[in-house]
This record gives sequence, C-alpha cells and structure tokens, in this order.
Amino acid sequence: MSRSIRALVTLVTLGLTIGVAAAVAPDARPAAGPAMWVFFVDKSVDDPAAALAATAATYPPRALARRALRRTAPGLVDGHDLPVAHAYVEAVLATGADRRIVSRWLNAMSVDATAAELDAIRRLPFVADVRPVATQPSRGGPVAPARPLTVPTGGPIGGDPYGASTDQLLQIGVIAMHDQGFTGDGVIIGVLDTGFHRVHEAFFDANHPLTVLAEYDFINDDGDTDIEDTDPEAQHRHGTWILGTMAAYRSTELVGAAFDASYILCKTEDVSGETPIEEDYYVAGLEFIEFNGGDVATSSLSYSDWYVPGDMDGQTAVTTIAVNLATANGLVCCTAAGNAGHDDDPATHHLGAPADALEVITCGAVDVDGLIAGFSSDGPTVDGRVKPEVLARGVGTATVHSTNESGYSAVSGTSLSTPLVAGAVALLVQAHPDWTVPQLRDALFTTADYAVANGTNDPLFVLGYGIMNAAAASAVAPPLVGDLDGDGLVDAADLAAMLAQWGPCPPPCAADLDDDGAVGASDLAILLAHWS
Repeated sequence: MSRSIRALVTLVTLGLTIGVAAAVAPDARPAAGPAMWVFFVDKSVDDPAAALAATAATYPPRALARRALRRTAPGLVDGHDLPVAHAYVEAVLATGADRRIVSRWLNAMSVDATAAELDAIRRLPFVADVRPVATQPSRGGPVAPARPLTVPTGGPIGGDPYGASTDQLLQIGVIAMHDQGFTGDGVIIGVLDTGFHRVHEAFFDANHPLTVLAEYDFINDDGDTDIEDTDPEAQHRHGTWILGTMAAYRSTELVGAAFDASYILCKTEDVSGETPIEEDYYVAGLEFIEFNGGDVATSSLSYSDWYVPGDMDGQTAVTTIAVNLATANGLVCCTAAGNAGHDDDPATHHLGAPADALEVITCGAVDVDGLIAGFSSDGPTVDGRVKPEVLARGVGTATVHSTNESGYSAVSGTSLSTPLVAGAVALLVQAHPDWTVPQLRDALFTTADYAVANGTNDPLFVLGYGIMNAAAASAVAPPLVGDLDGDGLVDAADLAAMLAQWGPCPPPCAADLDDDGAVGASDLAILLAHWS
C-alpha cells in the first residue's frame, strides 16, 4: 500500500502529493491530520554493551570501514545507532496510526494519525514528544527554465574532450584531479532527490557506465527510483539533472565530476505540487545512504519557512540534526545554500535547514565567469558560522536532458552547484580516504579562491570562502584533529588548551572540534580519540 502525504523539496524542482479518497463511509476512520513525529524517551535497552555489539554486527562491512576511517566520535557505533524499540513502535501503531518512517538516529517515528490517535499516542508512557513533521510550501519551478544545450567541441589537454562540462569542471579544479587519475573510482555517492530516469546515453559509456549500488523510493515505498506509472510526468526531471552533473560520461559532449563513482539513489521528493512537502523522508534517506556505506551525500533540500531564522543554529531543525549525526559518522554531506538570494547585511541570512548543520558543506552558486548568482542564498548561521562555505557553477550548468536520451540541458540553481561540489569532494575522498570530515572541510576552505586571495572568508557571508579548487585542496596537508598547538601531536598541551577554552566558545574556536559553539565533553572525546 502506498504511503500518503510524503515528499521533500529541492531548490530547483519542488513539489508534493497527497492521496485523495473517492468517498468516505459514515463509519470510516476520520481523515488523518498533518504528518507527526513521535519521539521516544529511550531505546528500552537492558544491556547497552551487548546491544551496541549486536547493532555493530548488523552494519554492512563497507559502512563500518568508513566509520573506522573517518568517524570523529569514539567507537564504531553508539546509542544513536541502536534500533528503535520494537514494542514502542508497535504500541504506536496499535492506536490506529499509520507508520511513515522509523529513525534510529532521532529515536523517533513519523506517522499519519487522527486527532484521537494522537491523543492516545501522547498518553503512552514512553513517548517523549509529539510534534508536526516540518513542511515547506512548493516554490514552483527552476530559478530559470532549463534550456537546450549546444555542446561545444574541444576540452582539456591530455584526455577525452569534456564538451559542455569543460568550464564548470575547470572552474573547481576537477579536471586537474581527473588528470591525476582521481575519477571517483571506489567512492560511493548518495543522492537524495526526486527520482532518476537512467536512460540517457551518457549513463551507458562502455568504459564508464553508471553504477548504482542501492536505491529506494521513499515516496512509493518500493525499490525503484525511476519514474513509475503513478508518478507525475516531471517526477524524474530534477534528480536526473543532478545525477548527470556527477555520473555522466559522453566523450566530446558531457563528463560528470565523478563519473567512476558508484551511487546510492534515494527518491524522496514528490513533485505533484498539491500539498506542503515534509522532512521525514530526507532523514530516512540519509540514514539509508550512511547504512549502505556511502562516502558522500548530496541534496538540494531546504526548509526555510517552517523554521524561524533563529532556528538556524546548527542544532534545532530535524534535518540539521540528522546531518550532524551523518557527518560525525564520516559521511561527507553537501547541501544547497538555497535560492532565496542575498543582501549586504551580515547580520541577516536567507538559509534553510539543513544548510546550517555543523559540518555540512553548504554550496552557493556562481556563473561561468565566477560571479555570484543573484539567487544564491547567504549566511551566516545564527551562531555566526560561515554559510555558504564554497561555490561552484550554478548558472547554466551543463547536464543531461531529462527526457531526450541524447540531448543536453543547461540548468540553474544552487541545486546544480551542489552536486558539482559533491562530485569534487568524492575525488578528494578517493585521493585521501583517511581524511575526516573536518580535515576535508579545512582543505576545501583554505584553498577556495576568496580565502586564498584574502586570507579569510567573505565578511558579508555571501561568497563564503569562495570557489572551491579540488586539486589545490588535495595538495593540502590538513591539520591533525585535536592538534590545537600545531606541533604535529595531540598531547597534554592540547588538552590544556582545550580546558582553557571550556564552555561557550563562539567561532572561530579551535578547541570546538565538533563546531557546536561550545567546548565540552564531546570535544574532549574527539581529542582523546586522536591522542598521539
């Protein structure tokens, strides 16, 4: 049975869907209200050590290997990874509510329920909170209509011509990485989007075919992320564009940023356009990517209407919390800054969640000449962190056509700059598989063009650190995590420096290793995990 009222939002193609009953019998169940989160008080575990060991045994080796390399928190698993108590879930469903998703990380489930069912759920002794799933109104179509692309001839020296993708890949140092042999091979990129119509010629190159390792349709609750009979006509469009910027390979016409990477595809965003879109499927998709061993995740989701500006503190929005947990597990997350525009006031921002997450890479958009796009959203976060952080081309970005199997399109939006960044990040992961998320971020930011020219970030929080440069970032030796005094060791001197900054510590704060605005126990745990 298909689930109802499910969707998320992209920043270029946005929409929603809701099932409508043809008739309601007088004694039928009343209509469910808005989707709701149900948060639980605990995970009902009697023996935590045994539970953690059992949980670790359920994780695929690929996910555990990535965590072992890049996880910043101690150990391979923690309480967030424990399954939600089965008895709690069954008790909620026994009220008559319909399950949407269950989240280990949030210790929660989302449901469609009537008012009476919600009253019964609130009375359950193990329920900590019941609150609405955040929604975002549809914002309509792209910031500019997609247009057919005339593919030029030519390309970089020393390889197959890159055609229309030449400029956008040169701009961010990707072609130099390709020339060094880094094309994404062995790296897994997870994509959260509308759907993926994988029939384009650029996905079938004999030497560089698109490889999909796992996929799930959270809208229709099945394993097919392509367009289905019940989908709106444009359901696959945006996701196909996004996939094309990374995975396409058609010599002389279009080459993606990470054409040899493997992909996990999550269909999470419904485009039918009738109801507000909801955040829970983003959370489920992100957990799916992390569990299946993803190295990089990219999305164009933005919640800017449900949450007030003061919520953009990196720790409030549900999607933001999910991204924080993903990055702590070594999954590099890239997200769009948004298409809400910018101003000259550094005290205001136009961000939406999860662009405010603590260690997400938030991406703005520039044109072919490196000029900021008028629609590109600005920061900072409420707690003063730089957002966006890096820029890539999001004006007239070259990608595959979503319906013409041999056609190509130019599409605009921070939705298009983000997968370019994600593809470039995948090359860095291939080159430096042991870099943690903070180390990779540091390499990206210190080598972006504004930071190189000015030694800092844009004070207006529009440009961030500037246009990224993958090749320059790859050449950086990032600082050792926890090495606060820069002596190449994590030792007693660094511990003393951390204790001296204990408590609230606004950015920039070297001892705030998890970027949460304070130096505390979590930072101490990270430092001790990297003790020399």
